[in-house]
Amino acid sequence: MAYGMGADYLEQDLVATRDDEVIVSHDIHLDRVTDVAARYPGRARDDGRYYARDFDLAEIRELIVTERVGADGKAVFPGRFPSGTGRLRVNTLAEELELVAGMNTATGRSVGVYPEVKAPAWHHEEGVDLAARTLDVLARFGYRDRDAPCFVQCFDWKETRRLRETLGTDLKLVQLLADPSWGESDTDYAALLSDDGIAGMAGVVDGVGPWLRQLYEIEPIDGCPISTGFVASAHAAGLQVHPYTFRKDALPPGFGDFDALLGFFIDDLAVDGLFTDFPDIAARFAA
Repeated sequence: MAYGMGADYLEQDLVATRDDEVIVSHDIHLDRVTDVAARYPGRARDDGRYYARDFDLAEIRELIVTERVGADGKAVFPGRFPSGTGRLRVNTLAEELELVAGMNTATGRSVGVYPEVKAPAWHHEEGVDLAARTLDVLARFGYRDRDAPCFVQCFDWKETRRLRETLGTDLKLVQLLADPSWGESDTDYAALLSDDGIAGMAGVVDGVGPWLRQLYEIEPIDGCPISTGFVASAHAAGLQVHPYTFRKDALPPGFGDFDALLGFFIDDLAVDGLFTDFPDIAARFAA
């Protein structure tokens, strides 16, 4: 796991079950990361997707987690752990926090956690306050204030502000920034990327998590990556910058290899941290 690969923080994408348990899963659907369709045929919604919210935790316990597949059923990253093999399962947030605590005790390290409140508006429509339940679980394990090794992140700007202003958390917060075409929320990401948006975020959060493509452009003459200036502006406002997602098997335009990608963001842009599926390589590079 990423813990043994040198990660400083472990990310937990969070969604809620039918019985309001907070589980760790890539998104609100189960069908592309588990064998739910085979185990529970007929339980899909009208759109053909299987939603974690439609299953109790006891049912989800029976599922086997697999490497993520696309709509065509093929592995998104075919060079990784073979899809459909192994006996991995879905964990609750509490179980993940127990694991991290145990590993920290056993190794003497202090690896933190970086939970994401997934699709909060959708969860509210489903009748569950995922953010509040997440904070409750975190508090049970000692993650209560800004000194805790924890960042809570969310794509929904309304919910990020609610975490601070209504739910009153003192934990470090990160506003995630998406491409609008992804449909992550109704947040105006272009506005948040502006100078006024950066200033507004600085009054609420401790950092921002932009999509890495939002931080650079391709120079039209020689095809080299150049900064958009966002990192410098965010730093000037007192914000940390933690872009996502760095993958050696899915390089973005402008970079010939993973080291070049890491070098540009770590050395040239001077980001404060990054999300990666390859923490061992990133940790060695940054050392």
